[in-house]
Amino acid sequence: MNIDLKQLGAELSAQFQGLQGRPPGLWPLAPRLLCAAGAMALVVIAGYFLYWSGQFETQESLAAQESTLRDEYRSKIAQAVNLEALQAQKIQVDRSVERLEKQLPSKAEMAALLSDINQAGVGRGLQFKLFRPDQVVVRDYYAELPIAIELSGSYHDLGAFAADMAHLPRIVTLNNMRLKTDKDGVLTLDAIAKTFRYLDADELATQKAARLKAKKNKKAEGAP
Repeated sequence: MNIDLKQLGAELSAQFQGLQGRPPGLWPLAPRLLCAAGAMALVVIAGYFLYWSGQFETQESLAAQESTLRDEYRSKIAQAVNLEALQAQKIQVDRSVERLEKQLPSKAEMAALLSDINQAGVGRGLQFKLFRPDQVVVRDYYAELPIAIELSGSYHDLGAFAADMAHLPRIVTLNNMRLKTDKDGVLTLDAIAKTFRYLDADELATQKAARLKAKKNKKAEGAP
């Protein structure tokens, strides 16, 4: 079937002529269809921006929330399956922490510990040139006391002294160790001995208050 496109275009063009002042219900078919399509497009666009876009965002948010909840569910299921093993592990960790805490002296026991360190050196025949406790550094859950030491003696005696530090009933570490030889061939050990103690109730309360204050300040700085 041959279609005369030129004639068809002329007929369509003729349907759009003389529409001014005529009610839309009396328009020819082509203008009415075009008007209906335009109205439908406007409804769809307005519906998308005024209603559907919000629904799509809600759907995406709920989908992300569902994914997070699924991950949490899997994690909790795994924890529930391994609950007995986790409880046993917690008991073991608590025992380890308790054992380590017993190696930390209290504030009242620090003087005795300093005496033990000094006696360990003297007992090995070493000569202390310096034994100076420095400022206590308070951490979140413990306090650290650095002690600057300088002692001289033979190589084997210095090594035995370092081994004695490791076998003290309380935790003592030797840091920043340096060996040097004087003109007489005597070795001198410079080091920072660090020992630790647990905080008493007042110190723990002070640290807790400081952490809460820092947390509030951080929130205040991040607030708009």
